[in-house]
Amino acid sequence: MLIQLWHFILHLRWHYQLFILSGGFLLGGFLSDDLNIQSFVIQFLNVHLLLFGGATAFNSYWDKDEGPIGGLKKPPKMRPWMWVASIIFQFIGLGIAIGEGFLFAGIFISSMLFFWLYSTPLARWKSHPIKSLVAIGVSTGLNSVLMGYLAAGNIHLSIWIFVAAVGASLLLLSLYPISQIYQLDEDRKRGDQTFAVYYGKKGVQRFFIGGFAVGLALVVLAMGQSHLTLSVLFGVIGLIILLLVQRIIRSLDSSEDDYSKVMWIKYGTSFGFVIFLIAGILLKHIDIDGISWVAKLLLE
Repeated sequence: MLIQLWHFILHLRWHYQLFILSGGFLLGGFLSDDLNIQSFVIQFLNVHLLLFGGATAFNSYWDKDEGPIGGLKKPPKMRPWMWVASIIFQFIGLGIAIGEGFLFAGIFISSMLFFWLYSTPLARWKSHPIKSLVAIGVSTGLNSVLMGYLAAGNIHLSIWIFVAAVGASLLLLSLYPISQIYQLDEDRKRGDQTFAVYYGKKGVQRFFIGGFAVGLALVVLAMGQSHLTLSVLFGVIGLIILLLVQRIIRSLDSSEDDYSKVMWIKYGTSFGFVIFLIAGILLKHIDIDGISWVAKLLLE
């Protein structure tokens, strides 16, 4: 039983949630004028460990992958009890989310719903190239930014937060089909018409360039409303990443051997943005002796 418990923990893929999917939530915290540190940290852990972790295990149960998946090169077999546990995780998270207010909880519930639509055989949006983008874009992109902003201590959502949220969704989605390239055989075996299956490698590459570029522009625009210098720096870093990732995508040959390259793309790109945003939050919201002049320079 202990081995099965460890396998379930592996399928939560917490490292994947924290290093790849946390950028949106952190962006919401950065764009907030104030920061309730306790609330922000509690909901950050809640969203990524319970909601995203539970939803990922829920998806793994229905996928029954035998080959590599995001953040897990050799996924262990899922057991029926793990499906129940994945749902319990999400509802425990919902209980914690309710303490943040009805708006936050409502957004949390909508993410749960889109995760369910994405994975369950009763809907299986994952098998549709466009519906899958909607499910992932809303649940882990748009909603993540909104929840991060609300968890920071805000009550209302401004238009620029929505602009940033849409931009973050596009940045996330631009990377999403790349991980399907090495899963082509598994997805075809299940009959899933994923984005990569339907549009092929060239379609994935074009979508990455367009989605990443537009998403980056929207985030830079929203960030620039209050932090011009930092928004320009963010944009420059983003353009460098765009050029580097584009070159790597061209080298992929649509086989399981691409797994390491794809994970490098996702971890390298996402973790770079995560570090940038954590540094921005520290500069903006945390009083640290000796760096006030740096914060003043970058955040003006």
